[in-house]
Amino acid sequence: MTRGERNCNPGNIRRVKGVVWAGQSDHQTDDAFVQFDDPLHGIRAIARILITYEHQGIDTLGDAINRWAPPNENNSEAYIDAVCKECGIGPDVRISLREHLPQIVKAIIRHENGEVIYSDNDILQGIALA
Repeated sequence: MTRGERNCNPGNIRRVKGVVWAGQSDHQTDDAFVQFDDPLHGIRAIARILITYEHQGIDTLGDAINRWAPPNENNSEAYIDAVCKECGIGPDVRISLREHLPQIVKAIIRHENGEVIYSDNDILQGIALA
């Protein structure tokens, strides 16, 4: 089981001082990453972040993933390539992130954890909470 799966945080969302997520566990034992009570709230958090990006004017997968996984912490180019390939969308194609949330969320989960252990229905339920 990956760290993201153990934390019910399949997007490996980092802890930020003062930020409390819906569904965040009262017991935070991971110093770096948020721990959720259930994976649906972890999926919800991925969707909320992507929706926020869209509100900020981000409208390509390349820009969204560069923001999600900045180059100073990640191999962002490999991350962008993986997400774009899974979604079937080029990195510079202008899209509505919201309209593509199921595909993008699933691709992020796969890249962060090496697999997707959640059903498509789980992903849709998590997104619906957003």
